[in-house]
Amino acid sequence: MEEEFEFGFTEDPKFSVERYEEMIRNHDQYFFDAQAFENIIDYYIEKNDPAKALQVSEYARNQHPFATVFLVKQAQLLVVMNRPDEAFAALDKAAMLEASDADIYIIRGNLYESMERNAEALENYEKALDLAEETDEILLHMAYVHQNMGDYDTAITYLKLCLKQNMENQDALYELAFCYDVMDNQEESVQFYQQYIDNEPYSYAAWYNLGNAFTKLSLFEKAIDAYDYAILIKDSFASAYFNKGNALVNLEKYAEAIEVYRQTFEYEQPNADTYCAIGECYEKLEQMDEARSFYKKSVKMDAKLADAWFGIGVTLDFEERYFEALHFYKKALDLDIANADYWFAIADAEYKLGHLVEAEHAYEKVVELNPLDVDAWLDYSSIMYEQERLLDAIEVISEAIKNNPDAAELYYRMVAYLFAKGEYNEALNQLEMALAADPEKRYILFDYLPQLQENKVIIDIINRYTR
Repeated sequence: MEEEFEFGFTEDPKFSVERYEEMIRNHDQYFFDAQAFENIIDYYIEKNDPAKALQVSEYARNQHPFATVFLVKQAQLLVVMNRPDEAFAALDKAAMLEASDADIYIIRGNLYESMERNAEALENYEKALDLAEETDEILLHMAYVHQNMGDYDTAITYLKLCLKQNMENQDALYELAFCYDVMDNQEESVQFYQQYIDNEPYSYAAWYNLGNAFTKLSLFEKAIDAYDYAILIKDSFASAYFNKGNALVNLEKYAEAIEVYRQTFEYEQPNADTYCAIGECYEKLEQMDEARSFYKKSVKMDAKLADAWFGIGVTLDFEERYFEALHFYKKALDLDIANADYWFAIADAEYKLGHLVEAEHAYEKVVELNPLDVDAWLDYSSIMYEQERLLDAIEVISEAIKNNPDAAELYYRMVAYLFAKGEYNEALNQLEMALAADPEKRYILFDYLPQLQENKVIIDIINRYTR
């Protein structure tokens, strides 16, 4: 006959686990009270062994058939193990035993949420709200569901309710920032975080999010102050250092930015993005060897970081090593084929190497991807002008003007091409439009055709606009 031992909750949880494992080894049958079983299940959950935890919950249910806690634990474990049907079944059994257990509706809500069955998820969370003592996590999940439905206004309402329940819910603070971001409503975001900080001045997450909101409003000085507070409260907050570095870059304070980026290494492993950002600062300071060395560290850590490959190309381009630069630009382009900046750099390098056909093709890609890039249109047309393809050059500038009707540079360039082609009347019409748009940029015309400075008709027209 099997001998039964009883182990109670007075036992040390570690002792309960040892006795449980001994029971399994001996194929024996010991009795544990409910608390001891809970401790054993939690031990295996912490050890990241859901299969063992599930096995314990089966034993627990056999010994305590009316304790809903083990059905709830089982459901949680089945969710983790991606067995939703069995999880639903366990929850249904739990609801029959104790319909007022909030966890039943929370887990069921989580399941429906993961299946994007939003109405059913919300229905379960609503039930849980009435039953649970602490509701901030439920409110947070209701916000997630509304985000999934694209209803960010309602999501914000629930996130604010969540924070009212628990001012320290970090997830809610970050989600709120995300919602304001999606709605492009940084002013309201700033207002919210400033009010929040009045009540919670030591919330590093609130200061950090305030910094991010100021950054998006291009108020970089204010952003830096906010990041400084976040760092003061939590000096190991690597993301705050990184974003402060970005704000300094926007203020063109590159040397200071490098120092701040380097501080992140004290609190987290160096990563490819930070190396790349430091490389970019050295590039702006025209310290190309340093820049290249950091870009190389970056691609060594993450070979898929296109910006770092591109950065290596920029440093070589600066040293007039165009052929080598092209190789790295193309590596960047392979990783991000629709990046207009990469195409522009390739076009420029090909041009400098005298590869006009390749340059023309690359400029064509630039203006296709970013038709608002006035410089690209000018360079693109310039290649044709140099080859005396005046009609093509005029056609390109016409297309450029259609996309950028307010860009005076394009009209001045059009005037130069029309004069070169001998279409004087149309050239004078375009000159009037150029001068109306921006008389200060008239030097563009003379850069291209210096002889026009002697042309009395042109000088008279210019004088009319510049007196």
